[in-house]
Amino acid sequence: MAKIAVLIPCYNEEKTIAKVVQDFKAELPDAEIYVYDNNSGDKTVDEAARAGAIVRYEKRQGKANVIRSMLREIEADIYIMVDGDDTYPADKVKELMKAVEDGTADMTMGSRLHTESASDFKSLNRFGNKFYLSMLHLIFRVRLTDVLTGYRAFNRKIASLPLLSQGFDVEMELTIKTIENHYRIQEVPVNLVPRPEGSESKIRILRDGFIILNALFSIMRDYKPLTAFGLLGIMIVLIGFIPGIVVIREYMATKIVARIPMAVLSVGTILSGLFVIFSGLMLHSTSRRFQELQQQVQRILFSRKNPR
Repeated sequence: MAKIAVLIPCYNEEKTIAKVVQDFKAELPDAEIYVYDNNSGDKTVDEAARAGAIVRYEKRQGKANVIRSMLREIEADIYIMVDGDDTYPADKVKELMKAVEDGTADMTMGSRLHTESASDFKSLNRFGNKFYLSMLHLIFRVRLTDVLTGYRAFNRKIASLPLLSQGFDVEMELTIKTIENHYRIQEVPVNLVPRPEGSESKIRILRDGFIILNALFSIMRDYKPLTAFGLLGIMIVLIGFIPGIVVIREYMATKIVARIPMAVLSVGTILSGLFVIFSGLMLHSTSRRFQELQQQVQRILFSRKNPR
């Protein structure tokens, strides 16, 4: 029988954590349920322990730090990751696990924005999610409906991926690195429900929105350097053409280059843009080699952990 671990990162969720633990115990009686407390100032730890969870601690603040500790410390065949705020339905967990269990997917994600979902989403949150989805589709050529979901099932290969995020951008990073390592993703529609009365969201829309956006561009820089530096280089080249066009038009009319500083500025800017594009090409080649090396290392490690 596959070893199943339910991972619940928590910060001040005393009103909901016991119910979340109990619901997942009812759905997966053989699973080990871990609650990782991230410096809660309420009774989260007491409520989780009372409900029967294995309680552990992560003192470094931030959801990404908690998830890194979970994946480093816990060995399982199938991991279920879910938030402790009781907004995700536990009765969907077996459907979420199915594709990972039968080997048709490496990670399944509970999509709150699927066409078959009826999620209670705030307008601003919905807009932000759709914006990030559009960026992901444009850059990574993948069609998903929800990249920021906190409800996922995945196998050991996904659990071994290196995560560098610090906060709520960890879901974005986990999704993109799964895509870039050519692992298989499936989505399962789930209905997001409102938080119970008295339970407060930890997300700060503007702050965390900028963090997630920065994470997207950082990952694009690392995994798609030609796209990142190519776009930047093209923009610089186009900016360089603005003073250049003025100089060329004046030269065509008078046969004299009167604005020497503007001509030097134009040539320097265009050359800088071309240099940025060339740097992107070099980094693209290096990145591909490192990705190939990483895949080979992961394949070796995975084969050692799972000998036939």
